[in-house]
Amino acid sequence: MSKTLTGALEMTAAMAISGTIGWFVVRSGQTVVNLLFWRCVFGAVGLLPFCLAFGYVRRMPKRDFALAAGGALAIAFNWVLIFEAFSHVPISVATAVYNTQPFMLLAFGAAFLGERITTARLAWLSLAFCGVVMIANGKPSLAAAGSDYSLGILMSIGAAFLYALAALTTKKLDGTPPQLITLIHVCVGAVVFAPWALRAEFPATGSAWSSFAAMGFIYTALVFILLYSAIQKLPTAMTGALSFIYPIVAMITDFIAFDQRLSAAQWTGAAAILVGALGVQLQGTDKLNPNNDRYHDD
Repeated sequence: MSKTLTGALEMTAAMAISGTIGWFVVRSGQTVVNLLFWRCVFGAVGLLPFCLAFGYVRRMPKRDFALAAGGALAIAFNWVLIFEAFSHVPISVATAVYNTQPFMLLAFGAAFLGERITTARLAWLSLAFCGVVMIANGKPSLAAAGSDYSLGILMSIGAAFLYALAALTTKKLDGTPPQLITLIHVCVGAVVFAPWALRAEFPATGSAWSSFAAMGFIYTALVFILLYSAIQKLPTAMTGALSFIYPIVAMITDFIAFDQRLSAAQWTGAAAILVGALGVQLQGTDKLNPNNDRYHDD
């Protein structure tokens, strides 16, 4: 089996698993903070042996560790917002809006990494913005009972912003193994969520522990190991294209599991966001500094 084919299969598996996370969060019946705390704990348990086996664990400069920790805080609250959004809007809507994060990362790249935003990328950005507007104007009746549709949209946008912020810090950690960065993220996340999770009632059922273990071992450790292994094998354009398996699977899962039927305008808006984000992923970037190759569209 070729290296590219192996990477494509790994990326496809990682994105397909990730696409079901919204269903899992809703069906687990666990509070968001508890689920995230134990996700971090089990994720760390799963990632640490892998990082040790491949020699990724090493002493980091203080600046790099501070960047990784800052990114971890952004990721932690990103998880809070996107998981909470699932209780206010359909998973398909939250996932589509969440996929505006490539545009936010594009803006960060222009502001902090010396990137020039091309006319083509501005066109893709405009298309995706129209998609967000169409989704935001969707029928509130599609949201879960008793929920706030607008709040769910804002949470999804906030989660996308925090994800882009975390991605920016990762881009600045040039040379640091991404698996080590992820390990730092889950360790910091466990510390962040511990004060709330440990004050809650200690899980006493097997279903609760199986939910925590699945979130940590499968949705965190396994997904990130597959993801980073694939990124190392695939061309950037293929990585970007295959990443859109995630929102597509999420939309299919939302329809099958929860019978969420979006309006034509919302489906159009979701498609506009995904097409716009894909366009950004596949477009080249003009650099203000041609010697600066730190930033890649991974």
